[in-house]
Amino acid sequence: MTQCKIVIVLYFVFAAIPLSGFSHNLPLSVNHALKQMGIPPSAVSIYVHEIGAARPLLAINADTAMNPASVMKLVTTFAGLELLGPAYTWKTELYANGVLNGDVLQGDLIIRGYGDPRLNLENFWLLTRRLRQTGLREITGDLVLDNSYFDTLDLDQAAFDGKPHRAYNIIPEALLVNYRTLALRLIPQAESKGVRIVVDPLPESLDLSNNLKLIGGKCDDWHDTLGADIRPAMKGTGRASIVFNGAYSVNCGEKTLLLSLHDSPTYTFSLFKQLWAEQGGVFRGKVRTGIAPEGMLPLETHQSPTLAEVVRDINKFSNNISARQLYLALGMATARITRPADGLTRGATIRNTANLAKSNAAIRLWLASRHLHFPELIIENGSGLSRNERISASHLGQLLLSAFQSPVMPEFLSSLPITAVDGTMKTRLNDTAVAGQAHIKTGSLEGVRTMAGYMLDKSGRRVIIVFLVNHPKSGGAQLAMDALLEWIYDRP
Repeated sequence: MTQCKIVIVLYFVFAAIPLSGFSHNLPLSVNHALKQMGIPPSAVSIYVHEIGAARPLLAINADTAMNPASVMKLVTTFAGLELLGPAYTWKTELYANGVLNGDVLQGDLIIRGYGDPRLNLENFWLLTRRLRQTGLREITGDLVLDNSYFDTLDLDQAAFDGKPHRAYNIIPEALLVNYRTLALRLIPQAESKGVRIVVDPLPESLDLSNNLKLIGGKCDDWHDTLGADIRPAMKGTGRASIVFNGAYSVNCGEKTLLLSLHDSPTYTFSLFKQLWAEQGGVFRGKVRTGIAPEGMLPLETHQSPTLAEVVRDINKFSNNISARQLYLALGMATARITRPADGLTRGATIRNTANLAKSNAAIRLWLASRHLHFPELIIENGSGLSRNERISASHLGQLLLSAFQSPVMPEFLSSLPITAVDGTMKTRLNDTAVAGQAHIKTGSLEGVRTMAGYMLDKSGRRVIIVFLVNHPKSGGAQLAMDALLEWIYDRP
């Protein structure tokens, strides 16, 4: 081979190698931050891939199965957008089971849920308002709650961390009203050196004692300084109590504590009666669970916000409850069961229920349809609130690459928190060049800190980033994660 030909061959060989180069080595700034926090490289999994490049830019322990915490929501929400569609909505049906005599229902009102993750206070108010607009004013029978669409009766709300009253632990329900939570707004009162507590909604079955003292100092771990004695409602009494005997720093400003203290029938009944009375309605019965009769036409049907809006809430603010409700909906995306030839109407639909096994199967079928093979994947509830869920950084990176080529990419990408702008990234990387340049989903559990998403670097290249840390000192990993984001943004 002539010298000229050798030069030409070498030119094309070197031209094919990116200047940034594939690496198994941690950037120095990231390595330094990890050492500073006492986190060994073996506890870290990183995958960085520029979109359009043949190889990843960086891969550290990328094939190791790791606990992703809330980053698992990326799997659930991308699957939801593709399987159900961005315009998908959940319905909630209301039935009049009795005789309608003018504006009086002589019988029961049935509310049948289908897993709406956004049947919050505002939307439940809209539901009661629409019911009132049908002309109905008085209900003489009971309020019957139909939760039969979900088969989740064996789930334990205290299983994750023994704190069943914390809102993030709420079990999915087909008829989940306002996440079954009470929002306690803590408002400092500098003049009286006290703290005002506003409960919304305020149920009749709550006893609240506020002995909080307003103090100075830093606002660190404010939940732990409240000295709260929380007693959820016991079966039979329906009453819950909260006693605050601690302190609250004036530097915390206004905060909101979300608690789940009542069972679903007690909570829903209390809220319905309150909202129904505000609409000028009269209710004379009690509450019980039941099933809407087959073949009955609904008196009114409420539609949820679109899935695109729900996904934004899930990813921007890491909403565990909505993620779990969506995960259960995935199992029903293709489930169609018909009655056998047993003398009944051929092909008539029988009542089908959502459960975790169906959702798991739906996720795996969907991944296979996209030629994504994740043998290490363990997905328990789709929210990441799990000690058992697992995925590798490289496979999560492949999922993000696939999502970028999907028709639902705009809805998916825009649902992720933006650095220094909103969601769980609102206070991260402020006053840096990375501010506003990355869409990053974060995750955090005890012993787990994670992030994954997309960045536009200083040269206008779109880069996928996955950073998973599983270690007892993972709480200090944010320094290393921010260092990686800055390194990627500034690279040549």
